[in-house]
Amino acid sequence: MPKVPFHYVDLRAFSYATEDVKRVEQALYTLLPEDIELDRVENVGHHGDRIVVLSARVETADEMRHVLDRLSELEDLDRVLDELDERVDDNCALFLRLDKQAAFRGDVRLGPGLTVRTKVEAYPAKKEKAVANARETLSRLADGDDD
Repeated sequence: MPKVPFHYVDLRAFSYATEDVKRVEQALYTLLPEDIELDRVENVGHHGDRIVVLSARVETADEMRHVLDRLSELEDLDRVLDELDERVDDNCALFLRLDKQAAFRGDVRLGPGLTVRTKVEAYPAKKEKAVANARETLSRLADGDDD
């Protein structure tokens, strides 16, 4: 996949007081290149419990290709393609939620826990163009085509 039609990819996960932060980090690294540093912000929940927000942004083509390669393993990629109109907003951002537990085990599945937000290149910056660009890229992933 020579051209990556995204400006960046953001990944984020919350580690709640009942979770091991290292395991949540491991879940994020299922999608991320190893050399990416995670940002870590500690917060306090409504009941005084600790919540750690872990996030990372990948901006280089190689880093985004790494994330896309992992996303190509999604069994529900066809579902994502069918839902692109709902998954891309008016600001040309594509949203996915991935299963944090599955990611911890090294699997990539839709579900709760990990948020993926990517800014789709679109010129002009219109939702319809962003959906078309995302569809083209994700269709290539679904077909296993790296060109």
